[in-house]
Amino acid sequence: MRRARLGTPSRACARGSPGRLGTLRDRPYGLARLSEALAQQVDHEAALAPAREGLEAREETGNRQWEPELQRLEGIALLGLNRLEDAERALQEAMRVARTQQAKAYELRAAMSLARLLGEQGRRTEAREVLAPVYGWFTEGFDTADLKEGKKLLDELT
Repeated sequence: MRRARLGTPSRACARGSPGRLGTLRDRPYGLARLSEALAQQVDHEAALAPAREGLEAREETGNRQWEPELQRLEGIALLGLNRLEDAERALQEAMRVARTQQAKAYELRAAMSLARLLGEQGRRTEAREVLAPVYGWFTEGFDTADLKEGKKLLDELT
């Protein structure tokens, strides 16, 4: 999966100002990147709004490509707000949607986020059971950032 090169989170936030998020069809992508940048700045309340707006925009546009990533970002924002049950539900939904779309890269990212949450709650076995099968699906690309991170997280959960 290719990641956008936005520079620093503050530059990404500036680029993500209203009216600069592209066409209506592309809006979910811009909102996902804005939510990610705000989460990196540890502004979880602000990160939640564009994630949810992106999920609403998918209904208007029919563009569901970014749905699993927006669900994951919603989960990360909720986690940052200490709304753990809501975060877990959002991350599970991100995994479900990614699986339905057969979007393995998004499923891996959602599984890593959920596994991190479960691991931090002391549910290490459950965390590993979430992540291992998704990671195990991949047969190539092990030099990519997401797969390197997945391997590292699996090792930490062992």
